[in-house]
Amino acid sequence: MTNWGYKAVRKVLQTFGGAELAQQQSGRITGEPGNPEVATLARRAGAESCVLLKNNNHTLPLDLSAPVALFGRVQKNYFYVGNGSGGDVSAPYSINLVQGLVNAGVQLDSTVLAAYESWCTASVNDPDPGFWGHWPRYYAEMPVKQDWVQAAAKRCQTAVVVIGRSAGEDRENTLKKGSFYLTNKEKALLDAVTAAFQKVVLVLNIGSIMDFAEIDAYCDKISAILLAWQLGMESGNAVADVLTGQVNPSGRLTDTIAKTYADYPAQNFGNKAENRYTEDIFVGYRYFETFAPERVLYPFGYGLSYTDFACKVTKTETKDQTVTVQVQVENIGALSGKQVVQLYACCPCGALGKAAKVLIAFAKTEELAPGKHQSLTLTAPYRHFASFDDSGAAGHKNAWLLEAGDYAFCLGTDVRSAVPCGDLHLADTLVLEQCCQLLAPPADSGFDRLTATVQNGKVTQTYAPVPTATVDLKQEILDHLPPALPVTGNKGFVLADVAEGSVSLDDFVAQLSTTEMELLSRGEGMMDSPLGASGNAGAMAGVSESLRQKGIPPVITTDGPSGIRLRATCSLLPSGTALACSWNLPLVQDLYATMGREMVDKGTDVLLAPGMNIHRNPLCGRNFEYFSEDPLVTGKLAAAVVQGLQSAPVSACPKHFACNNQEYNRNHNNSVVSARAMREIYLRGFEICIKEAHPKNLMTSYNKINGVWSHYNYQLCTALLREEWGYTGNVMTDWWMRYAASPEFPELRDNGYRVRAQVDVLMPGAKTAISKSAPNDGSLLATLGKPDGITLGELQRTAKNVLRMTLRTKFAGQYKD
Repeated sequence: MTNWGYKAVRKVLQTFGGAELAQQQSGRITGEPGNPEVATLARRAGAESCVLLKNNNHTLPLDLSAPVALFGRVQKNYFYVGNGSGGDVSAPYSINLVQGLVNAGVQLDSTVLAAYESWCTASVNDPDPGFWGHWPRYYAEMPVKQDWVQAAAKRCQTAVVVIGRSAGEDRENTLKKGSFYLTNKEKALLDAVTAAFQKVVLVLNIGSIMDFAEIDAYCDKISAILLAWQLGMESGNAVADVLTGQVNPSGRLTDTIAKTYADYPAQNFGNKAENRYTEDIFVGYRYFETFAPERVLYPFGYGLSYTDFACKVTKTETKDQTVTVQVQVENIGALSGKQVVQLYACCPCGALGKAAKVLIAFAKTEELAPGKHQSLTLTAPYRHFASFDDSGAAGHKNAWLLEAGDYAFCLGTDVRSAVPCGDLHLADTLVLEQCCQLLAPPADSGFDRLTATVQNGKVTQTYAPVPTATVDLKQEILDHLPPALPVTGNKGFVLADVAEGSVSLDDFVAQLSTTEMELLSRGEGMMDSPLGASGNAGAMAGVSESLRQKGIPPVITTDGPSGIRLRATCSLLPSGTALACSWNLPLVQDLYATMGREMVDKGTDVLLAPGMNIHRNPLCGRNFEYFSEDPLVTGKLAAAVVQGLQSAPVSACPKHFACNNQEYNRNHNNSVVSARAMREIYLRGFEICIKEAHPKNLMTSYNKINGVWSHYNYQLCTALLREEWGYTGNVMTDWWMRYAASPEFPELRDNGYRVRAQVDVLMPGAKTAISKSAPNDGSLLATLGKPDGITLGELQRTAKNVLRMTLRTKFAGQYKD
């Protein structure tokens, strides 16, 4: 299709809502210099994110005195980030692999380099840019002839082959060649290169896990494999740093790489209407280490280094419901490097069924010179390896607990290498927290879930019915309606009075009219609000003149998490998956602190980041935005991002709350999940992030959860998030929402239904993408004061949530909660 054809299709999709989040690209600034502070940290973080999977006979690092043949068109047409709102950033520059290797002093074979330069720059071979939801997952490979490759092998002993993949928002990976699998031309390239060269390095420029069975079939013909991810604007420099040994690889996998796709437990992926999470808590390594360890190619936490380390546990202690392990890590090799140590709990299977190993703590060393050592202390509260009993099988229904039995703690550098370093015996079941039933599937959506049982001394797979909901939701809501503040009328207070402490937030809200509070419950109505920097995602809070007269400023949002998505030059960071593979929380926090300062410079208040859904299945298109299959890694990385961003007077906005684990039909798909899996896997990362980092904003997901869209889900957004976890910030919808009536309160619908769930702001505020404005549709105020309708107290509660967020963001140096 011609460029004008793509533009026409893109325009149609935008006009009729097929690509609601697509932004016009014209008018973007390209001449601004980059931010050197961000660039330095982005390059370092990118290098630390690369995972060395294989390195036979010390193939890497490359010998700078010897020529190298570089194959694969992605050397030029690099994938810097995934597609959609999470990656569409106007970077000041982007370093591809050729540029990075040249910058690092690698002698690239000129004949091979010239051939790719000529082929890639020919107009007939231009990469297809695609458009929203139809971006390319790969670029067609340059055909090569065996004799041409053989000639290159006579000039060079080492070949580097780079293969790339991408996916994104509204763009799932697929079980096809050119997505999860290699294309015929890619296999032909690997065949030719491995037949000719003594040393072959494979660099994988990918956003999420692809098939490794085809790659593994080459055995030792591929000498080294570097998982290089998508590292943003500094991609080429960061990868070259690792390939040349300027940086010793210290990245570790945050996902299990199985032998085949069929080995992953989430086989019911991509159903248009409904996905039943039958694997339950057994996601990723929790499944493989319990039931199928032989089906793993590269285990969770795995990664190689150019040097060697020795780890010695010096102390293990269990005290005050906390496990503490002290370990000394020594570099016993010849090169400086960093090591990641990981602490796992091995729990009794018990009545509930438990994964064989659960990650409970991790730490990364500083750069250790040969012969140097560092002592690390890993701590883990018992809650990190507790089970949630949603069935009552352990005797305490809806409680976090540790079942009676023997627990072992294992330390290692990946889940498979971890060895015992301590133990804990519980004579009786220990209840850590008694909760109430929340988020269980309805009775008509029951299914059988995977569980573990011990039979003849061996853990085996069995299936058991999922407990279904028994709570009277209507009565639960009515029992917890907030009291109303006495309405005072306009007292002349401005929001700065609250920030200064001369007026309480309650008194400020008491003067607001119902019309003003309705305005606070929705954004201005459009993306690219004129109230903020060009290209923003929308404005909330001070979206009307009457609100601004009361000193309520507009709060401007921008897409993330890989950078600031504006019509301006902004830094492009490594993807979420890549950063997680660094296992370096201080580095990630520092990186996002610089991003927070860049947000201030660019004039935006809220970065819609981090993305923190679980890698349930490798085909999810937005996996590149998310961190891991593990909830602890997810929560800790997200907390680091939030703490970094919010060190500046701006706000993070973790997303998508919750179970946004597929892009296919994401606005309508129903994730049917047990309460146990929700709490232990899909919500656990959010809980860690919220309790440790206190984000000012949170975004719901598009999908339904057990039959209820997340933006209407009272149990999710009020009972769990606010009442159980203590969250006091603002909750917004993802952009636009599905309209519906409340089953419990049939007269209550749309925005009234949403506010009752305590999802405070509809973003960007219009009913659809076509509206381009935010009219009062009447659904919020229509039932105000009527039986079963929205109450004044609920309306005031939402206003307080929005204004509290505004105070924390726009008056950050002044306002004290």
